[in-house]
Amino acid sequence: MPTGSADGRALKLSELPDAVVGVLSRLTDAGHQAALVGGSLRDLLRGGPPGDWDIATSAPPEEVASLFPGATWENPFGTVTVRANPGPVSVEVTTFRVEAGYRDQRRPDEVRWGGSLEEDLSRRDFTINAIGWVPHDLGARQGLLVDPYGGAADLRDGVLRAVGDPSERFAEDALRLLRAVRFATRFGLELDAATEQALRRHAAAAAALSGERVRDEILRILGARQAAEPPSRAFQLMEGLGLLAVVLPELQALRGVPQAKARPGDALDHSLHTANALTPADPYLRLFGLLHDVGKATTLGDGHFIGHETEGAQVVETILRRLHVPRVEVARGRHLVRHHMFAYAPAWSDAAVRRFIRRVGASSLADLFALRRADDVASGVEEPQRGGLDELRARVGRELASSPLTAGQLVVRGDDLIRELGLRPGPVVGRLLGELMEAVLDDPAANDREALLALARASLARDPEGVPGGAGTHQARAAPHEPGP
Repeated sequence: MPTGSADGRALKLSELPDAVVGVLSRLTDAGHQAALVGGSLRDLLRGGPPGDWDIATSAPPEEVASLFPGATWENPFGTVTVRANPGPVSVEVTTFRVEAGYRDQRRPDEVRWGGSLEEDLSRRDFTINAIGWVPHDLGARQGLLVDPYGGAADLRDGVLRAVGDPSERFAEDALRLLRAVRFATRFGLELDAATEQALRRHAAAAAALSGERVRDEILRILGARQAAEPPSRAFQLMEGLGLLAVVLPELQALRGVPQAKARPGDALDHSLHTANALTPADPYLRLFGLLHDVGKATTLGDGHFIGHETEGAQVVETILRRLHVPRVEVARGRHLVRHHMFAYAPAWSDAAVRRFIRRVGASSLADLFALRRADDVASGVEEPQRGGLDELRARVGRELASSPLTAGQLVVRGDDLIRELGLRPGPVVGRLLGELMEAVLDDPAANDREALLALARASLARDPEGVPGGAGTHQARAAPHEPGP
């Protein structure tokens, strides 16, 4: 942890890596000012490991890039990414700059290189991020803290305060509204009164944020591994500030929707607890847990939420597309919400377990079981030892290890049917393969070449025209299922 005076002047950063020291040394040896700034310094002051390293310098970007072969510079803000040695350590080196005008509430209309470290710090969002450390003896990790806005004291006192006029800061970039929530809950900070008032006044401006920027902030909240508070606190804070209704109105709509659960609270409370119970290592899964019951806002009737998983899957897809989530995660979220209401019972036959696996998909089972476990925790219930999730998981494991569950595992393929039955490629081949798959799900021992070919011939005899879905079609049978409340 940094050592030095409590007022933030002389400061020794013992934990500063050699790679970062090397970047600072090369800049200062070339005659440029250089300071450690931003989140890296903030995290060191808190006694935690920085997630990244940021340096501000008087050197223009072209000069920085020339000092560090292999560095990349592909942005208009003067930030050069340096791959430092010994590594792997990535350091973002940004030229001191002054910004003016934010007509789109996102990007400055004008960026000018130059100025001083103090001017550079003045454009930052919160005091805890507006601190600099200027080295004077890098070998000893000694330097001076430049803290014109009292950020070190705010960190010590547990306060989140905007730099200067909070209304101006939020008017410059509406993303700072969500960043305020993230920093407050990640570090366990209380909002300064003026900052909180400005947050409330500017909450509606979050509607202008792009889906990508909202998505990234939400994922950072859900993916924080050592946050001072659980993610539910961030969304509760958003709700209190008027932000949740702007960025996730479908989630806000769950407030006041009653729940018949052992754990008190409404549907929004339940959703927040579900997100808490999932791992931050998979922020998308946490997001799906947060949204898994959004269908309840429109399906309540006679004390039940009939079909809320189907409605919810559609709503979740809409939300994820609005947030420009990658397509693979959209499909994953929609699928998990659609299937999260399975109701297992010990009476399920082995064939029913196999059909459950096929319906959900083997690759989705771990996610679905994790979501169900979190749903249980949020509901205040425990799965029974007999007939519960662990029993289903064990049965699923046995079937995955021993039974053919996909068409690719059948001993008869489409080209076999074409050759042996004299068929032409077309829908009838797909229909027959589907029927054979159903027969093998009923009885894995039926996965025998001659037996399957005989079944296919019998099906064609019953339905010579080979019409898909004809009289001979072996209809799929779902595993027992009971919609839950």
